[in-house]
Amino acid sequence: MARSFPREGSGRRRGPVRRSARTMLIVCGSKETERQYLQGLRDDLRNPAVSVVVRGKPCSPTQLVAYARGQRELNKGGYDEVWCVFDVDEYQDVAQAALAARRHNIGVAVSNPCFELWLLLHFADHRAHVGTYKKLLPLLEKHVPGYDKTRVDFARYRGGVPHAGERARKLDPTGAEHALNPSTGIWQLTDRMANP
Repeated sequence: MARSFPREGSGRRRGPVRRSARTMLIVCGSKETERQYLQGLRDDLRNPAVSVVVRGKPCSPTQLVAYARGQRELNKGGYDEVWCVFDVDEYQDVAQAALAARRHNIGVAVSNPCFELWLLLHFADHRAHVGTYKKLLPLLEKHVPGYDKTRVDFARYRGGVPHAGERARKLDPTGAEHALNPSTGIWQLTDRMANP
């Protein structure tokens, strides 16, 4: 039996129109750490209003922004938002990359000195200057013994995501002051992933 559809003006209401998901491309400046964490968060959130693609591209911040621009151009209209995730570490081009991203409407989530600060904030408040990844690592290992940046298990961080966001906001309420140490703008990105 053929299904009948209401005729225009028949007085019968149509069902709700499903809005397509907002699409995000996130390009991470490391091979594994950020990508694994963000994919784990995406899978945990299962937010039907947001479709998230996460890629890793180990390179300098300016190269990462250029790569993200290229990916958006290859998929014209395919992404509502494009984000770059990178560390300050020893890079000299962070400010230049942030400016280029802003110019091209690309969001940036920068961690100073490194992404591991964001992971540490899941467990503890940390406000003291920390110069390098090597100096931050022992602080994180107190909470995540045997931490391995090539194998990030999101389940270890799941319960601390709201705390990390609150603590990161206190370090930098704008999420854009990448010169502050310590600071991380990852909270802006995770908020965008979680909210429609």
